[in-house]
Amino acid sequence: MTMQPHVNVESLCVTVRTADGSPLCIVDDVSFAIQRGEVLALIGESGSGKTTIALSLMGYARGGARISGQIRVGDAALDGAGASSLAAQRGHRITYVAQSAAAAFNPSRRVIEQVIEPALIHGTASDADARRHAVELFEALALPNPQTIGSRYPHELSGGQLQRLMAAMALITRPDLVIFDEPTTALDVTTQVEVLQAFRKVVREQGATGVYVSHDLAVVAQMADRVLVLNRGTVREQNTVEAVLETPADDYTRTLLAAAKPVVKASVTSAVGAAPLLSINGIHAGYGPVDRQGRPAHPVLSDVSLTVPRGGAVGVIGESGSGKSTVARVVAGLLAPTAGEVVLDGQPLAASLGARSREELRRIQIVFQNADVALNPAHSVGDILGRVLRFYHGMSGLAAKARVAELLDLIKLPAGVAERRCDELSGGQKQRVNLARALAANPDVVLCDEVTSALDTVVREAILELLAELRRDLGVAYLFISHDIATVKALCDEIVVLYKGTRVESGQSATYDAPPYHPYTDLLISSVPELRTDWLSGVGQKGKAQLSLAEGDAGLCRFLPRCPVAIAGRCDTSPPPLRVMDAGNVVLCHRTEPDLAGRELQMDGNQS
Repeated sequence: MTMQPHVNVESLCVTVRTADGSPLCIVDDVSFAIQRGEVLALIGESGSGKTTIALSLMGYARGGARISGQIRVGDAALDGAGASSLAAQRGHRITYVAQSAAAAFNPSRRVIEQVIEPALIHGTASDADARRHAVELFEALALPNPQTIGSRYPHELSGGQLQRLMAAMALITRPDLVIFDEPTTALDVTTQVEVLQAFRKVVREQGATGVYVSHDLAVVAQMADRVLVLNRGTVREQNTVEAVLETPADDYTRTLLAAAKPVVKASVTSAVGAAPLLSINGIHAGYGPVDRQGRPAHPVLSDVSLTVPRGGAVGVIGESGSGKSTVARVVAGLLAPTAGEVVLDGQPLAASLGARSREELRRIQIVFQNADVALNPAHSVGDILGRVLRFYHGMSGLAAKARVAELLDLIKLPAGVAERRCDELSGGQKQRVNLARALAANPDVVLCDEVTSALDTVVREAILELLAELRRDLGVAYLFISHDIATVKALCDEIVVLYKGTRVESGQSATYDAPPYHPYTDLLISSVPELRTDWLSGVGQKGKAQLSLAEGDAGLCRFLPRCPVAIAGRCDTSPPPLRVMDAGNVVLCHRTEPDLAGRELQMDGNQS
């Protein structure tokens, strides 16, 4: 006897109207089935229809869109005529975990009140039972202090903690189906591992059926039983996760697999050893009021130094909160340091933006992470680029129009894009325009702050390739900020690793191919998901201290509380020395090179 699938979708179509009123099918003839307790991954590039299909399972479509076909989730259904009982199940039997947890929480209410609210609204539990279940979920999701974390406000929690709390909110009603929509895309690699482990554990323990939306096959490999590969609203491939990873049947699937490991193909001459263009010397910086000793209320950077050669690319990596973006803000003049200096071409720059000359502003440009926020959606691309050309070069009229066309050609967009508003562009197109705006100033240095983190893997690969080509053709230098070491290795000559505002390692990109690393660098590298289904099961011990050591004064190693190889009586009593490894990378650690290379490492911490 064949088991009835828990979720069954047949001939799903989602249709919208174009500007001239004609119908456009954005999801076309999609069918799949999910057994109870299984997780199906919907994977593809931005615009492939992943989220549209996932929301259809809740009987939801954006304004002006029409769902047709047959959808059944448990006893709820949407029939071919469009009548839906699925909508009545939203937030109750069918729940949703969105990409941005920060936007899902009310900042003025305590977390526990928001987590239990669905259970109270739908009457699935009393207040007392809902609170008890919430604490159980907090514990299952590996949240710190599960008994008390609910009493805190959203702004007091990290992004990874909020993401897990949003999962608790989705699971509080004990739903039949949980939809996870890119829930780890915005997280750094180590936080992503923790969240994925927590999600997988809870989904399995609760026996929930899941739909996991993602563009990242390596992440999907850890969460899903089956994979549905989508491209432009149509199914390209559907199979078990093992089959898709090991023997993909479709060329598009193979493209996604290839893009999972970024490699820059553009030939760029390494700038290692070239004359310094930008130097950051002994920077201390932070936020909030400064005391009489010149220390900010919330210090971030502590004695950070690095050099970007002319025409070079230097990557700065670390988790959220490590100080990466603060480095970019200091260099750009958006945040004045409390100590240290920024030097451009041998000349110290004023600490703040307002005190810099127009020429100094032109020479250093910044590209922000979120193009949606950085670009005015009401303005055309031509207006946005033209404004930069007027400000820095006094260009207008036909000359400016011609230069806009050149800039669009540089970033591989058609000239007609100049007439379009930014809200009419895809995410990858917006990020290219974001980059073109920086290039319009004709800068010497471009600060790239997480410019690929919100992009799908295929678009990310294209942007990295573009950055490499621009560097080769224009001689522009990059300070590239990221939490993804694979992306940085693909683009940069040198890499600097920050942890809690301190530089713990630096060296040429090639030195990150094999140990010795700083223990924190080792954690970052080992936290990048691999394209195999058993990877997540083997992760988790790195970054967990083997000794009960607490962080002491500011002079001690910042990584001490998390270090699995800390040395009792040394790491907790004296500052770590800078060690130069044979490969040339510099590591801030008490451990010797043989220790860090893993040849003589003793995990009990008793050996020096």
